[in-house]
Amino acid sequence: MRPRLHLATTVPQSLDSLLVGQPAYLSRQFDVTVISSPGDRLDAVADREGVAAFGVEMKRAVTPLADVAALWQLCRWFRRTRPQLVQSYTPKAGLLVMAAAALARVPVRVHGIVGMPLMEASGLRRQLLLAAERATYALSTRLTCNSTGLRSWVLDHVSSARRIDVIGEGSINGVDPARYRPADANARASARRLFGIDEDATVILYAGRLVGDKGIGELLLAFEQLRSEHDDVVLLLVGSAEPERDPLSEQAAQLLRSSDGIVNVGWCDDVRPYYSAADIFALPSYREGLPNALLEASACGLACVATDINGCNEVVADAETGLLIPVRDSAALASALERLLDVDLRARLGCAARRRVRERYDQRLFWESLLDFYRSVVRPAADQRASDRGSFVDGSGAA
Repeated sequence: MRPRLHLATTVPQSLDSLLVGQPAYLSRQFDVTVISSPGDRLDAVADREGVAAFGVEMKRAVTPLADVAALWQLCRWFRRTRPQLVQSYTPKAGLLVMAAAALARVPVRVHGIVGMPLMEASGLRRQLLLAAERATYALSTRLTCNSTGLRSWVLDHVSSARRIDVIGEGSINGVDPARYRPADANARASARRLFGIDEDATVILYAGRLVGDKGIGELLLAFEQLRSEHDDVVLLLVGSAEPERDPLSEQAAQLLRSSDGIVNVGWCDDVRPYYSAADIFALPSYREGLPNALLEASACGLACVATDINGCNEVVADAETGLLIPVRDSAALASALERLLDVDLRARLGCAARRRVRERYDQRLFWESLLDFYRSVVRPAADQRASDRGSFVDGSGAA
């Protein structure tokens, strides 16, 4: 009988976008169930991956009564299904799932650290987030992290006493270089016609949440400066705003409404046509784990500009596969984007970026490393104790 593995995120969008193909791959060795808030999207993920699903309402916000109800449902589910391993991602699912799994005495409880809102938080919110992170880690039996830089930050600022593993070279799911690949001339032209973009324009793409801590304010300022000197430059924005959680500044909101040359298409589940239309990818974020969009853009052969922070500086090698800039520096961002108006430089960096991603983050290599990790932690207790002393990884991510 195959060991049971439950994979959990707070909302099904995370399962749908972050873990494509992973549950199906793991189901070769495990009896896999995906857990998230209920609905058609969760059912669609389960159908696509060929695995079971369990829906339980989990709110991103602090909702004590709803959280207790979710905890109770999860605990009952784990006691009924008796999984050998539970893996959680995202903050609320991490706390609730790890707590329920501990109460149900699930032997292996792995929480995946894939981002850290705590980095940009302050005051009471920071204290609440810090307490939640530490509680989640205490309830887990193992921790993983999607980048070595984020792992170092967590050890310095959250929990220095815990071992944290990085799977492979990092990321949450790797990237499929066959799915994300450079567009040919026909695909590029077709995508531009679809979005009403001139064939001769230079297109800068951003894909992600349109929020403050992604550096959208700096991106809009940099684009306005660039556009004043190069009227054939277009900024293509793919993503939705979150005014309740992380609103844009009034200046940024005004630029978004009024600046020429901006194509704002909103949220999209499949970003590949937008990569096809683009020449440059920009990610001026303040904090990251290891950004999937940067992996995808690099796999598509786009020259990338990103901030010199953990995660970004693991994907992008400065001046080799892209350009790195300081955080919160719109002038440096504008200068880097202007450098990439050079077609030959873009081509050289983009080609090197795809090669680097294929060597370090190929999805198949990541899945193999993840499967090896899961096999190691579901061994009988004696073997697992030996694994904890370093038979799989040394705690720094080295396999």
